[in-house]
Amino acid sequence: MVAAASVVVAVGTATGMMSALDDGRGSDEARPEVTDSPTLDLRPPAPSPSPSVTESASPSASVKRKPASPTPSPTKTEKKQETTAVSTRLYRHPESQVLDWVRDNPGDARQDVIRSRIADQPAAVWFADYTPATITARVRAVTSGGAAQGRVPVVVAYGIPGRDCGGASEGGAPDLDAYDAWIDRFAAGLGSGEVVVILEPDSIAQVDCLSAGQRADRFASLARAGRTFKDANPKARVYFDAGHSGWHPAAKQADLLRQAGAASAASSDGVFSNVSNFHRTADEIAYDRRVLDALGGPASLGAVIDTSRNGNGAPPDGEWCDPDGRKLGRAPTLSTGEARIDGYLWVKLPGESDGCKGSPGTFTPSYAYDLAR
Repeated sequence: MVAAASVVVAVGTATGMMSALDDGRGSDEARPEVTDSPTLDLRPPAPSPSPSVTESASPSASVKRKPASPTPSPTKTEKKQETTAVSTRLYRHPESQVLDWVRDNPGDARQDVIRSRIADQPAAVWFADYTPATITARVRAVTSGGAAQGRVPVVVAYGIPGRDCGGASEGGAPDLDAYDAWIDRFAAGLGSGEVVVILEPDSIAQVDCLSAGQRADRFASLARAGRTFKDANPKARVYFDAGHSGWHPAAKQADLLRQAGAASAASSDGVFSNVSNFHRTADEIAYDRRVLDALGGPASLGAVIDTSRNGNGAPPDGEWCDPDGRKLGRAPTLSTGEARIDGYLWVKLPGESDGCKGSPGTFTPSYAYDLAR
């Protein structure tokens, strides 16, 4: 996918995601693992309109590996720093690559920092593979886990056909009829409790590769998906793709969102932005409000922002692949104190590589430590 919006990768294609995938252990168990699913390398086709960032890499640029930076031992100051408060409302799924690493490396000098600042935080669970036979049970495993704790899970539906315009994150359902059926089965696992659904990162911001007819068909399926989720669980909050503040102008993005049904309360609770990207929270807040204003629809529509890696903002050279000097952003929460901003979420799991500091989509402790320290 283009680096303008997000950077998501799973083995061979996506960065930064927990993916509840079928690993052969049975349909009643959700296990976040990386497989050959998506790589959101989200770059805009034109220079970024954002005043704070310049995106220059092209969507088809290949991943250039950079040598991993040396990993120093934590300082006494770092060990004594208070950890970021953990949300009491959002659900932390008990299976992820970072939790596996923490459990398997109790003696590693970086373990305390990575555990307290990344592993203890709630993050989204991605469903990026097309496995219709097991999707209901695997979604249900996540939502029922949240309900049992009285907390709100965040799930990502990422199966739209033609995703990433055939780039590194290609995959998903074979066609829109199959996708609609997959969505029906996904919805059947949403349960009856609160759940946040991130619907198809880059499916709206990245449509320039589609013909007018293909675009209309995709938008119809997205609108249907939103309605299906909300019909299945009225407490589900469904958010549509708004790209990010360094991609399309707000008016253009709002027009695309409107065509996909995001202005209708029957399908949508608003928009999401900055998935797997680095743009500062303040820039995203301002951008999302402009998008919502241009979108129209009920005043209840809001936005959620991926703050997992945006603590230092986007790099000035537009680098998207594990750029140096980034850090964790605001902790996940559904209480932002900002009008029309419904939540700060960690949609991408910090420490999962974009493909430069580690294998794409795999947890890389040196990268995680650099982000967290």
